[in-house]
Amino acid sequence: MTTLLERPPVVVAVPKKTPRRRITALFVIAVLVAGYTGLRVPGEWAATLQSVSLIDGFHRRFLVGTLLYPFGHDYAVFAVASFAILGALVTVVTIAFFRGRTESRRLVIVGWLLIPAGGYLFHEVGYLDQTLYLLLFGALWALRRNRAALASAVMALSMTAHEIALLTVLPVFGFVVLRKYSFGRACAVLTPPASLGLLILVLPPAAPGAVERLRQSLSTADFAYRGDALELFGRTQAQSWQLYSITNVFLYLVPIAVVVLGGFLLLHRPSLGTVLPVAAIAAPMLLAFGGWDDARWGFLLVSNFAIVLWLWLGDRELKPPQLGVLTAVLLILTHIPMPYFDGYAPRGLTLVTPVEDAR
Repeated sequence: MTTLLERPPVVVAVPKKTPRRRITALFVIAVLVAGYTGLRVPGEWAATLQSVSLIDGFHRRFLVGTLLYPFGHDYAVFAVASFAILGALVTVVTIAFFRGRTESRRLVIVGWLLIPAGGYLFHEVGYLDQTLYLLLFGALWALRRNRAALASAVMALSMTAHEIALLTVLPVFGFVVLRKYSFGRACAVLTPPASLGLLILVLPPAAPGAVERLRQSLSTADFAYRGDALELFGRTQAQSWQLYSITNVFLYLVPIAVVVLGGFLLLHRPSLGTVLPVAAIAAPMLLAFGGWDDARWGFLLVSNFAIVLWLWLGDRELKPPQLGVLTAVLLILTHIPMPYFDGYAPRGLTLVTPVEDAR
């Protein structure tokens, strides 16, 4: 049987050279700049959500908290786990850079790190989004080795880390699965994670009394837990929608979507085969219905674009006009604000504060 999607034709032969010194040096600089720009210690919001566990009666976002449950609610435990996950993600990105056999793939990674998304990756340390993408990369690794059942199980696990997996990592995973397998087998691989994700949305976020019990437990912790983070498990979606403007979140995301989707379609001639990658890139826009973290959704939208483009390129090199398009897309993305949480701001690269800002 044939796969659902026809694979794109080869444009340019794959170069057999190892990464050039200049692009490798640029990658190292990009990682350092992104880390310097956004790195911070995990915030109280992230630590609070990492304390949520299935054992305590929570039915959503419980994977990390359940794994850390035996170690207690010390901030040091959450900080170590947060930096370990971030370090694992940076390691995966580094491996992808050096194993990418084309300069185009390497440039996608370097460009993603140099735009605001790179700094935001480090700023998000401790957020469960990082766990989702780490699990996605694990599932893609399993797919590459034809371990479809393992890949499906890993993606199902991501649903227990955060329910937004349905609109972030699952679409990317689905895009890869539908390119690799026949439609019937692809459905068999995608059904378990999709079904579990939908089941988690149907179930109540927490058992009766679970939120209050965790409040009491965290009251003696060595960090100031965020009560508003725990309130997420006691509100209905309708109640959450009353707290923010879905329209305003959409209006923030629309320009980003126009840039990344338009850029992708300029890089790859629109056809039936581009429907799935475009959908995988655009899916995080629907997170506007899930919360008010507009910059965070923008980061996930840009990240999906970079991942899907990296996967779609395969062994092909972009031609000079296409490299110009990619460069233009990345330059435009540098102008889109991506505000940080908790009053933080990206660190500047200058040695002193500009006179205008010091007044």
